[in-house]
Amino acid sequence: MKKNKILWVDDEIELLRSHIIFLNEKGYEVSTVTNGEDAISEVKNHQFDLIFLDEMMAGIGGLETLALIKEINPNIPVVMVTKSEEESLMNDAIGGKIRDYLIKPVLPSQVLMVCKKILERKKISGEYVAKDYLQDFNAISKQLLLDPDYDDWIEIYIKLTNWAMELDTHPEIDLRQTLLEQMKECNQEFSKYVEKKYKSWIDNVGAEDVPVLTTQIADKYVIPHLSDSGGPVFFVVIDCLRLDQWLVLEKHLTDLFNIQKEYYYSILPTATPYSRNSLFAGLFPSEIEKYYPDLWGTMNDDENSMNKYEKDLLQNLLNRRKISLKNELKYVKIIDPDVGRSFEQNVLSHKQTHLMAVVVNFLDMIAHGRSDSAILKEIAPDESAYRSLTNSWFQHSSLLNTFRAISTIPRAKIIVTTDHGSIRTLRGAKVLGDRDASPNLRFKFGRNLKVDDKHAIFIKNPLDYKLPKRGLTISYIISKEDFYFVYPTDYHKYLSHYKDSFQHGGISMEEMILPVITLESKS
Repeated sequence: MKKNKILWVDDEIELLRSHIIFLNEKGYEVSTVTNGEDAISEVKNHQFDLIFLDEMMAGIGGLETLALIKEINPNIPVVMVTKSEEESLMNDAIGGKIRDYLIKPVLPSQVLMVCKKILERKKISGEYVAKDYLQDFNAISKQLLLDPDYDDWIEIYIKLTNWAMELDTHPEIDLRQTLLEQMKECNQEFSKYVEKKYKSWIDNVGAEDVPVLTTQIADKYVIPHLSDSGGPVFFVVIDCLRLDQWLVLEKHLTDLFNIQKEYYYSILPTATPYSRNSLFAGLFPSEIEKYYPDLWGTMNDDENSMNKYEKDLLQNLLNRRKISLKNELKYVKIIDPDVGRSFEQNVLSHKQTHLMAVVVNFLDMIAHGRSDSAILKEIAPDESAYRSLTNSWFQHSSLLNTFRAISTIPRAKIIVTTDHGSIRTLRGAKVLGDRDASPNLRFKFGRNLKVDDKHAIFIKNPLDYKLPKRGLTISYIISKEDFYFVYPTDYHKYLSHYKDSFQHGGISMEEMILPVITLESKS
């Protein structure tokens, strides 16, 4: 095993001989010099993993030596050893000029602790991460045997998501495949659970043994804030947002907002025309069709057309609840960067707006675009990279700047949620049906639909699932786990094309268990 190489620079190095012997015994290879000139020469000619640098030396001082070392190798970690306890030294450490500092006289144990922290943190941390994950792996496996309820499933999914993100920071730990297999097993059991419970849930909304569903979000999380005497309320729906993606976004908002996070279950299908209309209407799709036929009846079956009345549906919900806004309900759909930048530039003009609904379509476009883009697949080949892509987008997005601007508005609140998540589809399920059947990959409606019931649930009577009837002979199928539907025609072509793509519409934890977040400004 390769030893870590340390350079110790001190004009009184002989007084530190016992420390150096101690580090050698602990497995480190320590070289020594007594002045800045020799230190610079050593750094030019040899590779070191860590440098201990005395601040006060004859000739070139420690700080000047530090600057020259950083010119040669800006990435080498340097620990300043000093008699000073000045705040500026602490600031240099925090600012990254030095990795750490020690106050003389130093103990061998202090030196060892710094070496381990800098040189072995990832290895030691990885060992603990692996140990902790395997404990949780066993705990989750046991939990699956105990007939988990909807709260248990939320807890399981949160654990799995947190572990996925933890393993992102430890690529050297060979546990990613183990986690993926456990997620697959959990989704298998989750699909069985939803198939068994879903009809009871939608028939008993609000009951104690029923999770919060899509139709309750506006009533439970948005409308209560409208009666406050505070500032504007922004209801932000980020289309196709998974929990792991929200946790990536959240890291950029913790300094701006107090964050309260809860969870709900999406209705089926977990697809924009159904779940997002229900989110704004506070009604199931069949109820929207029944009570607002003038809206539903003019919608075509493409996703853009199916969601063109979101503002009207939200206004109708407010009317039913007898909520009178101080001014007109505002609504914006951000479908391209220009609209996003325009909203960012004008958001402060909404300080007096009572309620503004905002739909952000970017993540949904990435999910759909990745299916047809070799470049996007290369950039985001798996869930970990997909999270990284989400982070890169948000970090430089007009949406983050919009949130920053809203954080300066007194008493403003933002309720952030999504209509559904997405799952990486890895297994094809052969489906038969008339040529007029819908083209969706995770759910379909049409005549004479046939699919293996291991891969999907079959809905003969749509009204049983509070879905639009569409015709006497129309049925629905909704995929389970990570399956996607492929017709027999050109089967292998489309099986290959849509494999390993992010899709939505079916039953999985990633699509159904969703965050709803309340942000209140800290300023």
